Amino acid sequence: MFSSCGAAGLAVAVLLAAASPAGADEGTTSTTSTTTTVTTTTTTTTTRTTPQPPQPPQPKVIAAGVKIGGTLVGGLTAAEARALVTTRFFQPLRLVGGPGSRITVTPRELGALPDIDSAVGLAARVKRPGFKVPLNVAVAMPKVDRLVSSLAKRFQRGPVDATLRLHNLKPTATRDVPGRRLKPIVATRTIVHALKTQQRGLLDLPFEKIEAPAKSDTFGHAIVIRRGSNELYYYKVGPKPKLIRMFKVATGLPQYPTPLGKFEVVNMQANPWWYPPPGSDWAKNAEPVPPGAGNPLGTRWMGISSPYVGIHGTPTAASIGYSASHGCIRMLIPQAEWLFNQVELGTPVFIVAA
Repeated sequence: MFSSCGAAGLAVAVLLAAASPAGADEGTTSTTSTTTTVTTTTTTTTTRTTPQPPQPPQPKVIAAGVKIGGTLVGGLTAAEARALVTTRFFQPLRLVGGPGSRITVTPRELGALPDIDSAVGLAARVKRPGFKVPLNVAVAMPKVDRLVSSLAKRFQRGPVDATLRLHNLKPTATRDVPGRRLKPIVATRTIVHALKTQQRGLLDLPFEKIEAPAKSDTFGHAIVIRRGSNELYYYKVGPKPKLIRMFKVATGLPQYPTPLGKFEVVNMQANPWWYPPPGSDWAKNAEPVPPGAGNPLGTRWMGISSPYVGIHGTPTAASIGYSASHGCIRMLIPQAEWLFNQVELGTPVFIVAA
């Protein structure tokens, strides 16, 4: 029995001897320690990228600022440039002949054929920005000439002369209106240039002005004779006539009335001879009278474009203001001399019944 207990004690002692001491404060007591080993596993994740298909090449574009004719094609492809130039070129021309007068004509009607392919090919090859590629255009000149000829006939306008008329018994000049004619050579060049440069805005046709021969400021002066009141008015003519002087005169007797109408001075004589009008009953058997104090015409004669009728001085001052002559217009001699110095051949003379 002892032996068994001794063996058991020996086994316990061996086990205790194998354990590590717990610490200095615990005396001879021993403690057994167990060590644990932890193993860590690291996992690496790999991302796979799907390969992309190759990008198609970018289309070639024309250099910046390049123009074909007058059309900007920089930055466009050749196909885009061709379509743009074609559309632009075949737009119609709008010709202006004046206010409210516009004519539309297409390039095809003028036989215009542009070489667009060659121009686009050159534009696509140039490297210099802003390069201007000319657009060669074949134009059927006979068609352009026919167009210009028709425009010349359509817009030809002759001048309108100013005329002299009585307005409120005053000699008033109407305004002259200049005419115009188309400049055919300049018009042809303008149309062809517009075709070749693709100008399609409003295109003013070139005209030259034709001045009226008779202008409103060329009439000068005019005479108005009021037969009923025996008065002579001398005016400066214009759109607004100006009265210069008025004189009392003598006009024809009822049996020898002064003619009414529009006339002009056609004969002027200082110190004239008086000759009896042929065929007149009142001057039958009368003899010519030389210049002098007794001359029936006084010292001045201004014959008008009515036969044997004129404005003249008279030695018979008492007749002034009455219907006393044989058709002529009598004036006091000093007044006739003054008027003689003012008028000239062609001066208008209006005789009215007022």
